[in-house]
Amino acid sequence: MPRLSVLMIRTSLLYLAAGFLAGALMLANRGVPFAEWVYRLRPVHIEFLLLGWTVQLALGMAFWILPRFRSGRERGREELAWGAFALLNAGVLGTAIGGATGAPAIVALLGRSAEGLAALTFALHAWPRVKIFGAG
Repeated sequence: MPRLSVLMIRTSLLYLAAGFLAGALMLANRGVPFAEWVYRLRPVHIEFLLLGWTVQLALGMAFWILPRFRSGRERGREELAWGAFALLNAGVLGTAIGGATGAPAIVALLGRSAEGLAALTFALHAWPRVKIFGAG
């Protein structure tokens, strides 16, 4: 498995654990109230599980599974995939932390923009690797 796929999948599992922890804290606080600030973790919980875990896991698997080129670089322009990894994580962390701290709306906009650029960057990387079945 390529190094980037391993890194993306491990990072997605960290987001899964952190997202579940945030959700567990909020749920426990509903049963036995212990801290009012726990409800500020809702944006962290949502962002970590929806984008940090699922999207990152999908991108890591796609980088590994999509067909490789027969000539030239093995997996295409890997720098685009690395850029997508960096943009996605910057966007997830920015949006989650901005939402939890009550930062200005521009923080969420910048985070979402980074996530959108990550999707676009990964699509640019993956596009040449998607072929019609049976085509060279």
